[in-house]
Amino acid sequence: MTVGEGVASFREAYRAEHIGPSYSGVAHFAFTSLGSLAVIGVAIAQVTSPTVLELSTVPATFLFANYVEYRGHKGPMHHQMRGPLSLLFQRHTQQHHRFFTHEAMPYATTRDFKMVLFPPVMLLFFLGVIAAPAGALLFLVATRNAALLYVATAMGYFLTYEWLHLCHHTPPDGVLGRIGLLRRLRAHHQAHHDPLAMTSGNFNITFPIFDWLCGTRLRS
Repeated sequence: MTVGEGVASFREAYRAEHIGPSYSGVAHFAFTSLGSLAVIGVAIAQVTSPTVLELSTVPATFLFANYVEYRGHKGPMHHQMRGPLSLLFQRHTQQHHRFFTHEAMPYATTRDFKMVLFPPVMLLFFLGVIAAPAGALLFLVATRNAALLYVATAMGYFLTYEWLHLCHHTPPDGVLGRIGLLRRLRAHHQAHHDPLAMTSGNFNITFPIFDWLCGTRLRS
């Protein structure tokens, strides 16, 4: 897969302006992974003798997260909105989709991780603004186990999103690119990166559950 002149020019300009000499894609990946795994481990370690009803928090949270991923991607990430949400459109549509097209999906070096992974601060934002408050609410209205399982699953989904999205942008002839499930998920995401189709479908980046339910799966 070759990189066209337009994409190559954008990548060169983006790297020069936004990826400083001190940036390390490996460190970025490690911070996201280890930070998320630490939260997941601490939460799961505190769960004691969960009931079946409490365990149902896990699939319920997973499905809810898949829906939020779908709506967020279909909405503010691909439609210009006012206020802070405009940053999502800028980062995703105007930058990520110009850096990676369906004809140029792989990153060149680990320094390009900056254009795939969420900024490191998003781990703290997701934990402090999304996972922890909802977990606290569950603690008050349900049980401690339900709250802990929610936090663990929510953070697990966040990490799965980051890992799979990075896999989608690895070289297709690499070790990960040859794994059947990852290859199919990559094809799903690659179809979405067609500039003519990016607002039409394949909005799930992890597992295309709500693309299937909502009839927005594109042929890949």
